[in-house]
Amino acid sequence: MNTNLSRRKIIILVVTLLALVITLGPWNKPKDYTRTAGDFFSPAKLRKNLGENIRLGLDLKGGTHLVMQVQAEDAINAITEGNRQKAVEILTKDNIPYNDIKATGGGVLVVETADTSRHSDIREKLLADFGSFDWDAETRTSPASVTFSMKGSSADRIRGEATQQAKTIIEQRIDQFGVAEPTIQLHGRDEDHQILVQMPGVDNPDRVKELIKGEARLDLKAVVPPGTLYKSEDEAVLALGGTVPSDREILPINEQRSGGVSFQGYYIVEKTPVVSGNDLRDARGVPAQQGFGYHVNFTLKPAGAERFGAWTEKNVGNLLAIVLNGQIRSAPSIKDKITDSGVIQGNFTLQEAEDLGLVLRSGALPAKIVYLEERTVGPSLGADSIRQGVTASIVGLLLVIIVLLFYYRLSGVNAVVALVLNLVLLLAGLAMFGATLTLPGIAGVILTIGMAVDSNVLIFERIREELHAGKIVLSAVETGFNKALVTIIDTHVTTIVSAAFLYFFGTGPIRGFAVTLVIGLLANLFTAIYVSRTMFYWLLTRGGRRAETISI
Repeated sequence: MNTNLSRRKIIILVVTLLALVITLGPWNKPKDYTRTAGDFFSPAKLRKNLGENIRLGLDLKGGTHLVMQVQAEDAINAITEGNRQKAVEILTKDNIPYNDIKATGGGVLVVETADTSRHSDIREKLLADFGSFDWDAETRTSPASVTFSMKGSSADRIRGEATQQAKTIIEQRIDQFGVAEPTIQLHGRDEDHQILVQMPGVDNPDRVKELIKGEARLDLKAVVPPGTLYKSEDEAVLALGGTVPSDREILPINEQRSGGVSFQGYYIVEKTPVVSGNDLRDARGVPAQQGFGYHVNFTLKPAGAERFGAWTEKNVGNLLAIVLNGQIRSAPSIKDKITDSGVIQGNFTLQEAEDLGLVLRSGALPAKIVYLEERTVGPSLGADSIRQGVTASIVGLLLVIIVLLFYYRLSGVNAVVALVLNLVLLLAGLAMFGATLTLPGIAGVILTIGMAVDSNVLIFERIREELHAGKIVLSAVETGFNKALVTIIDTHVTTIVSAAFLYFFGTGPIRGFAVTLVIGLLANLFTAIYVSRTMFYWLLTRGGRRAETISI
C-alpha cells in the first residue's frame, strides 16, 4: 500500500506541476525573447502569461463578426465565357463558319450561324469539349443557331464549389494578414452561399474587409497591333468598324509615369489572355527602382512561364497589356523573350503593394462577395463578459465549497482540493491544445464544476452506505470508489459523446462550449477517481496506522 501510495503522490505532483507550467509559462513569446525567473514567479507576469496562453474568442476579446454571400452566378458566367473562347478556337480550327458566339449569362452560350447544315457538327464538337454530362445543346432555325445550356445539377455543383473555393481563399487571405484564431465557416442553407467570418482582436476591420472581398484579376493580354492608343472608347470602337468582335475588348489605361506624367487612353486588346492570375507562383510588393512608391513583382509557374516565353519570343516589338481588375496598369513593349517574371507598376503605397501581393498570392475569388451582416464587439464589452463569467464561476464554486464542507464535513475538503485541481487541468488543456475560450466556454467551465461535484457526491454516498453496512473505514472507502466508478465513467462518456456531436455539427460558440466541456470532463475523471482516492488513502493510513473513523 505504501509503495502504491507513494507512486500515486508522485504522479499527482508531476501532473499538477506540469499543468501549472503549461498554463502560466511564457510560451507565446518572440524567438529572441530572453526568459527570466521573473517571467515564471512574478504575479504580474503570471497574469500576463495566463492571458497569452488562454486564447479568447470574439465575444470575450472583441473583434469583428461578418456574414457574407458569394455571388455564385459569377462562377457560372466565368465558365460560360471560358467555353465561348474555347468555341471560337475549335470552330476556327475546324473551318466551321459562324456569325457570332455569345455568352448570354446564366450558363447559356449561343452560336449563331446561317449554315444550318453544320449545326450537327457544331453540336458534336463543342459538346465533346464542354462535356455532355454538364451541358445540353438545342438547334434552332429562326434565328439559325445552336444554343448550349448548362444542366441544373451541374450549375448547382459549380455554385457550391465556388462557395467552398471562396471560403478557402478567404482563409488564406486572413491567415496571411495575421488574424489570430479566426472562425471561417459556411453559414445558413447551402443554397444561400453564405460564409461566416469572426476575427477576434482585429483593430482595423475595414482593411481586412477590403482584403477579403478585394478582387485581383491579373491578366497579361496582347495589345492588338499596331498598338494604337485611342483618346476615347468610342474612337476605338470606330477603329474596329463600329462593333467590337467577340475576341477583342477595349480597356482603359491610366498610368502614372516618371515625372508625374499621366498616360491615359484606351487600347484594343485580345480577349483571351496570354497568361492569367492562375499562372502566378508569387507576388510581392517592392520599392520602385526609379521614382517613388512601390511596385509589385510577380513570378509565374512553369507552365505559365513556358507559355509566356513562347508568346514574347514571337511578339518582339508588340505591346503587352498588364491588366488588373479590368484596367491596364501598364503596356510595355516586348524587347526580348521573357519567361517567368514581370512587374505591376502603379506607384502604390507600401500597404497597397503588400495587400495587392497578398491578394494575388491567395488567388482570385471565383465570384464576388457582398456583406450581409457586420457586428463589431468592443474590447470593453468583452472585458465585461469575462468579468461576469469569472464572477459567476467563482460564486458558483464558493457556494459548492460551502455545501460540500457543511454536508460532508472534512471529506468535503477532499472534494474541494480535487475540484480546484480539476480547474487547473482544464486551463492547462485549453492552453496546450490552443483552444479558444468563449462565453459559452465559460458556461462549459461552470457545468464542469457541477459534474465534478456530482462525481464526489456519488462516491461519498457510496462510502456512507458501506459504513452503515458495518464495514471498516478503509474497506468502505475502497468499496465506495469501486461501486461509484462504473456510474461515473458511464455519465462522463455519454456526456463526452454528446459534446462530440456538438463540436462536429455545431457553430463556433457551440464548439467552444463542447471543447471546454470535454477537457473538463477528462480532467474530472482523473481528479474524482484517482486524486480523491489517493487523498483518502493518505488520510486513513498516515502515521503507519489505519484510521478507525472518518468525517463524512
